[in-house]
Amino acid sequence: MAWMVLRFFTVRFAPLLLLFVPLALRADAPRGAPPKRSPDEVLLVYNKMSPVSKSVADDYAEKRKVKNILAIECVDSAIRAGNETIPLAAYTESIEKPIHDYLAGHTGIQFIVLTKGVPIRVSGAQTGVRDEHSAPDTPLNASLDSHLAAMDYKGIADAVKIKIAGSGAIGEGWANRYWNSNEPFSHAKFGGYLVTRLDGYSESDAKALVSRALAAERRLGGGKVLFDVQPTFGLGNPADQPVPVKGTVISTESPWSDFNADMQKAHDLLKSRGIADELDLTEAFIGGRSDLLGYFSWGSNDAKFSDKAYQSLRFGPGSIADTAVSTSGRTFLPTHGGQSLTADLIAHGLTCAKGYTDEPLLQAIASPTILLDHYTSGYTMAESFYAASHFVGWEDIVIGDPLCCPYPRTEKAMGD
Repeated sequence: MAWMVLRFFTVRFAPLLLLFVPLALRADAPRGAPPKRSPDEVLLVYNKMSPVSKSVADDYAEKRKVKNILAIECVDSAIRAGNETIPLAAYTESIEKPIHDYLAGHTGIQFIVLTKGVPIRVSGAQTGVRDEHSAPDTPLNASLDSHLAAMDYKGIADAVKIKIAGSGAIGEGWANRYWNSNEPFSHAKFGGYLVTRLDGYSESDAKALVSRALAAERRLGGGKVLFDVQPTFGLGNPADQPVPVKGTVISTESPWSDFNADMQKAHDLLKSRGIADELDLTEAFIGGRSDLLGYFSWGSNDAKFSDKAYQSLRFGPGSIADTAVSTSGRTFLPTHGGQSLTADLIAHGLTCAKGYTDEPLLQAIASPTILLDHYTSGYTMAESFYAASHFVGWEDIVIGDPLCCPYPRTEKAMGD
């Protein structure tokens, strides 16, 4: 996405969600439906140098009854922005190695949860992005979470590394082997892990993500999913979505009309399932919505972006969202200026979200169609986001409780 930086005052609120008529989850899932995932499949990782990280981890372990818990030791990213980035050597020694060693003795782990206080970005990463005008030896930056998600990809014979360029950035990432999969995630089959984090502007924001997930699993709200299309970017053809990544070289960002078309197709999907949504095809940037169960927009890249409208959005438990904003996950500390942030939506009640530490290109934004197809079929939010995302070892950060699964588990048939 273009490096559009709009000047605005970042406020400390905001969440997102999805919708569906509240239905109780059944213990006996229908044949072909995704299985209920267990807390025993989760590895919870916290930074013992960060009191906030430990507190968030304790809260999650108690609420979800997680037993696989690992303490690591690194700089505390909860106290200042400079600590949100960690050099590759420090990441490898203090984060990846102890996690790798733990996983070697616990083969049932599918999900890794990081807590606020663990850095969000790796400098000098093995994959990732740098400015296209920088020297060839300039270190790559990658999301720590996405780098960790792909930590064993280099040892997988058919894993594909892709050279990526566009929108002022250049680098490389791995093709996500779980992309658009129609089955539950398994490390044994797909490699990698589904990494999410509990984070936000504050400790209370991070803990609220879990409370909202549990509340949604008891009872989903009655709100809508909002698709805020910007027609000046072109509407595209919904029938062409979602567009797969082909080959090992991406030389340009995909047309912005693709994301508009994907939102339209996701609207059609929800309509076919009887899930309430709002598809806005006007040029206006939509605000003033409450109890949202889902949110997809161009954020501050919208030609008519209004920070006041963005900050007026409110979300219900179980809500899920992504915005086509290059650096929506660049920080989880209060800040001023720059592009719109995912952390604002979390502060306003969002339960599950995706953001980006550095320029990811439009290809990296989660496909709304795949994401909502999975999520409203009873897949966990982690499976839904990763199935909807083209890359790992890239700039993605998935926020929330990976086990969040508020919709009834049904046999999934995309586009039904």
